[in-house]
Amino acid sequence: MHVVSRDTIVYAMSAQNKPVLNVEPGSQIQFQTWDCFQAQVTSAGKGFDGVDWNRVNPATGPVYVNGAEPGDVLSVKIDSIEIEQQGVAVCGKDMGTMGASFTESTIKIIPIKDNMAHFSESLHLPINKMVGVIGVAPASGEVSCGVPDLHGGNMDCKEITDGATVLLPVNVPGALLAMGDIHAVMADGEIGVTGLEVNGSVTVTVTVIKQAKGKELPLPMVLNKHCVMTIASDADLDIAADMAVSNMVGYLTKNEGFTLADAVMLCSLAADVRICQIVDPKKTIRVEFPRKYLTNGGVV
Repeated sequence: MHVVSRDTIVYAMSAQNKPVLNVEPGSQIQFQTWDCFQAQVTSAGKGFDGVDWNRVNPATGPVYVNGAEPGDVLSVKIDSIEIEQQGVAVCGKDMGTMGASFTESTIKIIPIKDNMAHFSESLHLPINKMVGVIGVAPASGEVSCGVPDLHGGNMDCKEITDGATVLLPVNVPGALLAMGDIHAVMADGEIGVTGLEVNGSVTVTVTVIKQAKGKELPLPMVLNKHCVMTIASDADLDIAADMAVSNMVGYLTKNEGFTLADAVMLCSLAADVRICQIVDPKKTIRVEFPRKYLTNGGVV
């Protein structure tokens, strides 16, 4: 197994980032990751004095996958996520959907023990580990690791967890995969602007699907044993929802043989539209479609 240290990070995804590792398709890689604050927030209290906001949302990497060429699909299977024994959550002025309600910020350090986050002495939340930032280099320019888009990035999708597979577009040779921003606990929406932010590591297996084996895949996508998911992001939540739905309908018509009318009706009956996050510069929606209704489980 290859290991990528959390000392090798980027703050934006770009074709100009130099790869820290070259791997063959089929390789297993462990990405050691910082929390979203790069461990700058270590104690509870008020305010963020001393935090360097230029060091927020680092992603470990990037990794060059040999043989990945533009037009291919990079398949990233999440083998396991490991987390440290405490995390940080925040809320406050100008943060998240309730930011206008605060005059100052509050930091809470939350211990993690026995697969539970100890929010208080009496309130314990079950851990649901997930990867907030996972993406590849965009086709041109650079995108901050805090922003989700067609390349992946800060999608904050809680279904990107142990056992899931993330499908990303290969926009540049080698794809340049990077990831970080693990959460120990996070609900759909991430309304306060953070999940339970933790240092940790993500172990993945990467493979390359050449030209998507003739399929037209509306990337990025997430797969688990139950669902195929399309994900879309836009500054306007309604537009993001329309994009994610259109992507799922397009997948069903182009790859599964449904007519447009049947695909739309089937989505209305069987597909769930869910919010991943509503606090980033672009908001993110996912559409979950049950694999049991797809040929051979769908996708590949």
